[in-house]
Amino acid sequence: MIDRPQARAILHEMTKSESLLRHARTVELVMEAYAAKFGENEEEWAITGLLHDADYEAYPGEHPNVIVNRLREMGESRIAHAISAHHTQWNVPYNSQLDKALLACDELTGFIVACCQVRPEGITTLTSKSVQKKLKQKSFAAKVEREEIQQGVDLLGVDQKEHIDFIISVLKAHREELGI
Repeated sequence: MIDRPQARAILHEMTKSESLLRHARTVELVMEAYAAKFGENEEEWAITGLLHDADYEAYPGEHPNVIVNRLREMGESRIAHAISAHHTQWNVPYNSQLDKALLACDELTGFIVACCQVRPEGITTLTSKSVQKKLKQKSFAAKVEREEIQQGVDLLGVDQKEHIDFIISVLKAHREELGI
């Protein structure tokens, strides 16, 4: 199995933007925490989160096919499948808890980071209530697909408030590293 140093090398080979690298790290942390919660393979889930957008910057027109093909060539079919399914409009079936978790965590984790960036105290005092309020505000982080967030929550079978609280708690534990 691919290990995290290998995954980080692949990520850094294709991604230079600090914001995309931070996004990869935040999704890595959240996926790892969910794997622990669900009794799944933490390393596999963390690597899936880390690499889900690895090719987005270097190959935007081919995303996620470049990273998916590379992972398949490495024998990482479960990770590749989850990454190929992390946007509902790609019409890839959600076969595993890993697939569903990545969809549920990707957009929402990015949205929560955006919420932190407009607060003077960052994530320190962020609540699920304030995140849910911002989700209703279409002008805030307008590119974030609210339907995608809801579909992920529904597929994972979690309560939206509890899901947001979980992500906040994971990110809060790493707030200094993440700069939020």
